[in-house]
Amino acid sequence: MTAIELHGVNLALGRGAARVHILKDVSLQIGRGESVGMIGPSGSGKSTLLMTIAGLERPDAGTIKVLGQDLGALDEDGLARFRGRNVGVVFQSFHLIPTMTALENVATPLELAGAPDAFERARAELSAVGLAHRMDHHPAQLSGGEQQRVALARALAPRPELLVADEPTGNLDEGTGGQIVDLLFAKSAERRTTLVLVTHDPALAARCDRTIRLRSGRIETTTEAAA
Repeated sequence: MTAIELHGVNLALGRGAARVHILKDVSLQIGRGESVGMIGPSGSGKSTLLMTIAGLERPDAGTIKVLGQDLGALDEDGLARFRGRNVGVVFQSFHLIPTMTALENVATPLELAGAPDAFERARAELSAVGLAHRMDHHPAQLSGGEQQRVALARALAPRPELLVADEPTGNLDEGTGGQIVDLLFAKSAERRTTLVLVTHDPALAARCDRTIRLRSGRIETTTEAAA
């Protein structure tokens, strides 16, 4: 079954003379449970493509279906509800709320989605990423790797069918980044989650079932993982 379908997606950002055509006629299919790594030079459109898949950017033309839902048919509130139920997002810069503890950072999106057991689920997810002893700490009291673990727990807590990660190790040292990547792949495999990962690291992308290389807003090549 197909998790993601893009047909003829075009997107430009900016205004007037500063407007830049980022995505150019991108068509793509990703199967449910598949892991896909997106690579390419800076400015190739990797992160923008990921954000369109997550429903955080709207294309100017083309269609995007995620888990059978046409994202173009949803208004902003509908998109937010769809993401909250179905899409987990991990960013390079963590995006944690500094005034909240790790537990609160993970529980708050669940509360906003109406989950009655938000804090129970948040505790379980933080324990699953090895942070049972750090739940009451604020982001400033956590290392970069710990902050990214909190961000991963937050993304996984709604039990999404799709997990997208934009340079999740970009702000981490090699050793810590390796731990985060191992955790990301382990949890995705355990839950049979579709994973789409943007990275500058070809070795990291090669851990996925398939690697897609972008250049100048277009898909240049697609490579299946070695058996």
